[in-house]
Amino acid sequence: MTEARESAGPHAPRAPGTPCWVSLMVHELAATEDFYGELFGWEFRPGPQQLGPYVRALLDGREVAGMGHLPDRRLPVAWTPYFASDDVDRTADTVRLCGGTVAVGPLDAAEAGRMAIASDPSGAVFGIWQGSAHLGTAITGVPGTPAWNELVTFETESVAKFYSTVFGYEEEPVLSADLDYVTLHLGGRPVAGLHGMGHALPRDRGSYWRTYFEVADVDGTLGQVVRLGGRVLRPAHGSPHGRVATVADPEGAEFDVLQDPH
Repeated sequence: MTEARESAGPHAPRAPGTPCWVSLMVHELAATEDFYGELFGWEFRPGPQQLGPYVRALLDGREVAGMGHLPDRRLPVAWTPYFASDDVDRTADTVRLCGGTVAVGPLDAAEAGRMAIASDPSGAVFGIWQGSAHLGTAITGVPGTPAWNELVTFETESVAKFYSTVFGYEEEPVLSADLDYVTLHLGGRPVAGLHGMGHALPRDRGSYWRTYFEVADVDGTLGQVVRLGGRVLRPAHGSPHGRVATVADPEGAEFDVLQDPH
């Protein structure tokens, strides 16, 4: 995971397919800002309002994520990764041709860029971003920044084909009888993972993308999550990439926190 850090500066265009932004749509925007502001040290400033109230989260003055207001109470609250494109309209057409659905856009987000929100054939939601003034997350590799994106799905084979066709990824499956996992690469660099859960995937949830955020101390972060009104869904445990835990914010949006071992 840690190899996937974006080394490009804030004004360097992302290669198509690179995860470049994460966004969270919520019902109570002010309360959610309070939670993440305390947890990650984020500050907020207004962003494009094409889809309603929207703010950008900043760490040390640099943009790391976005949050918007979700007016429909029936829609799930979830973190959504955005993947870079140099032509959102063409990428959206490819999504449709490959069996995915384009739910929003493509549309212009003021002067920031052009976007679409889509879902893959398994139903997992993701964004497509063609940056102009705003190219995406401007800082990674430090606590409070996105570290990795992982698709939790039923099986990886068909959905890996979808993402590879849409974004040009190379696939690297884990050769294991008891683990269905594919790492997606761009130019030889790991950028995202696909985790096939089989029947362990909750039926009521379906496939979804999960975002990992880097933290300095997983155990301390878990205490803070609970204190701020969130929940610990999977306690801290070791992984090849460091100590990791799964949590949910007060509105139920799940994410992982990862303590880099280096």
